[in-house]
Amino acid sequence: MKNINFLAFAMPAFFLFLFLEYKLAQRRKKPEIFNYESSVSNISIGIAERLINLFVAASFYQLYYLIYDDYRIFEIPSNALVWFALILATDFVWYWYHRLGHEVNFFWAAHIVHHHSEEFNFTAAARITTFQAIIRTGFWCILPFIGFHPSMVITMLIVHGAYSFFTHTQLIGKIKWLEYVFVTPSVHGVHHASDEKYLDKNYGDMFTFWDRLFGTFQTEEEKPKYGLTHPLKSYSFLWQHFHYYFEIYELWKRSSGFKARWNAVFGSPADMDQDIRPILEKRFLQDKAAPNQRLRFKNYLYIQLGICTLILTVFTYYFDYLESYDKIFVLSLVIITLINCGALLEQRKWIYYLEYTRLAMISTYFLYEEDLIAFFFVPIAVMIFAEQLFSLSRIYQNTILQLESAE
Repeated sequence: MKNINFLAFAMPAFFLFLFLEYKLAQRRKKPEIFNYESSVSNISIGIAERLINLFVAASFYQLYYLIYDDYRIFEIPSNALVWFALILATDFVWYWYHRLGHEVNFFWAAHIVHHHSEEFNFTAAARITTFQAIIRTGFWCILPFIGFHPSMVITMLIVHGAYSFFTHTQLIGKIKWLEYVFVTPSVHGVHHASDEKYLDKNYGDMFTFWDRLFGTFQTEEEKPKYGLTHPLKSYSFLWQHFHYYFEIYELWKRSSGFKARWNAVFGSPADMDQDIRPILEKRFLQDKAAPNQRLRFKNYLYIQLGICTLILTVFTYYFDYLESYDKIFVLSLVIITLINCGALLEQRKWIYYLEYTRLAMISTYFLYEEDLIAFFFVPIAVMIFAEQLFSLSRIYQNTILQLESAE
């Protein structure tokens, strides 16, 4: 039992709390808290981050131990006072990581994904990318460098992450007396707001006194408008991950001289040329003739997300026992499925070919498992024959891509 990876139960726990939040929102007659497309997009990004982190988390932990064993400054013991100091140090490092994530283009490119969502609920907490996880790991290396044991650091990061999850909800109102010390959903909701008075405020994850100390605290006054000041016009899984890197590159190309190009990468997001994103969206995204339409066949998306969640749970549980080719297969299959979900929300007709890609991957994998890889061409031939005989692409588009009014 000691080898059970308890992180396997993170996704089921997430969906349990999400279900409870959804039901409570219905009971309180607040359906506007949830949006179908945004929730699907949020969950997709969360699944991808959990999946990819399985491959890199071990490297993070090894890095902590390497720094602690070879470079630590102090020999810090483990006692109640040290644990209290560690939780303060963890949130202090988070504050500066988080603040720089809003003030430096390169860091904002990784963090902006967390702020895309125009809804504020538990699904928004899932909008963390692996790029963001890697960057903040670099900041948290300070803790073992000071002398906190890696096992303590890893435990505290889990506690820290769990706490921040519960600050992403609108169902808990202002608790003014608590906000003098702790970050509450109201305090963190201000951080997710696009209103001018709320911009670049409330960077703390557990405690508010860092924001009060450094002049970045803002209490909630008017109800926040969540999301970006310039909302993203896409639910594409890939575009949401990479659009700001494209924007940085475009600004870098437009700049002349070392200083200007340096600022393109490490300058402030506030100085980003605001005409860049619309140009890139016109170049890479399709224009929606009917923006108030959405997919009628929503269950197809739910099924795909459900399967991805189940695969992620089982995959995490047995991760240490799987062969490399098993891991690559699962990673590829889930990522393609998540891209498919984003393409469905975008009503992209080319997703039909992604469906064939998945079928080809699955059939090839099982043929390999049964030592029949020499027959990999058989399922491909069957798919080609079925397409020619039944015009499956037309049936698929007429069934899966049916639209209805979003109003």
